[in-house]
Amino acid sequence: GGGRGSGAKTELEEGIPMQTRMIVAIVGVALALAASLAAIPVWAHHAFTAEFDIDRPLTLEGTLAVWEMINPHSWFHIDVESPDGEVVRWLVEGGSPNQLIRNGVTQSSVLIGTVLVVEGYGSKDRTNKAVGSNFTLPDGSRLFLGGSAPGAAPTASVRDWLGK
Repeated sequence: GGGRGSGAKTELEEGIPMQTRMIVAIVGVALALAASLAAIPVWAHHAFTAEFDIDRPLTLEGTLAVWEMINPHSWFHIDVESPDGEVVRWLVEGGSPNQLIRNGVTQSSVLIGTVLVVEGYGSKDRTNKAVGSNFTLPDGSRLFLGGSAPGAAPTASVRDWLGK
């Protein structure tokens, strides 16, 4: 018979050159691969309620030690002195680098070593991790972190703070 395994061409394949069929197959595989890769950032991104506790608002005062501008969220490492005098490092999630930059929050505008007050919400697992909504700078200016924290509202951008 003229089945699939016999090498016989179907009616549709009859008028299409082999090279064209190969290109169509390669494009189809490339599109499938691109679609699966596009989903990776969605898997890496999480909802606020998956990781942070809306019933655990917190305020941290500490020194900015490290600032990671990575997608999908920036991370601020804040050294906070505990009640017993020990310095504890907190990881505070902020918005994406692009979101922060659009708000004027850059690594040259909030320098390592700056003492900050961070408003946000603690993690559900009770580790030293939080999502930040705002920073308050030593002069009292508040900066929106662009994170996923509910109720986070822009109050002042660094551009406003610097008068630019």
